[in-house]
Amino acid sequence: MTHFASRLVRTIKRPLVLTGLVLLPLAWGAVDAFAKDHAFLINASPSLPNWAFWLDKHARIERGSLIFFEPPASRLVEVHFGKGAQLFGKRVLGVPGDVVNHRGHEVFINGRKIAARLDETRLGIALHKGPEGPIPDGCFYTGTSHPRGLDSRYAEIGFVCRGQILGSGRAIL
Repeated sequence: MTHFASRLVRTIKRPLVLTGLVLLPLAWGAVDAFAKDHAFLINASPSLPNWAFWLDKHARIERGSLIFFEPPASRLVEVHFGKGAQLFGKRVLGVPGDVVNHRGHEVFINGRKIAARLDETRLGIALHKGPEGPIPDGCFYTGTSHPRGLDSRYAEIGFVCRGQILGSGRAIL
């Protein structure tokens, strides 16, 4: 290195280090604040067509939103998905005030057919008819296009309410 280059490095090294020391906590604070409201999720289930999702914990939830939530604890969820909290990702098909009805194995929201129910899981565990009637405030009716998706069609999941919901996501991969 030439004398000039060596001197230049010594001259700017200290301000660069000091600038870095000042900016690093500010950048870390911004990343930390962002991380409190967002998450990256991986889906291992075949019930959604994508496997990677970006989650916003404060996004507005509306019909068509993809939400991630904690399902109610049950033997069925444990047998199929393992012990511990497992997040489910489902589409919002019904919003507060919509009316859910069952006719045989068909499920309707506001008179429009949205899905068909099964009697048991692929492992032979009985499935029970999900909730009917108006969807309560703060709750949603969820589903997927997968015929074996475990969602609001079944009492084992039921309406998904605010306290269970981690946030709304969008597929990224």
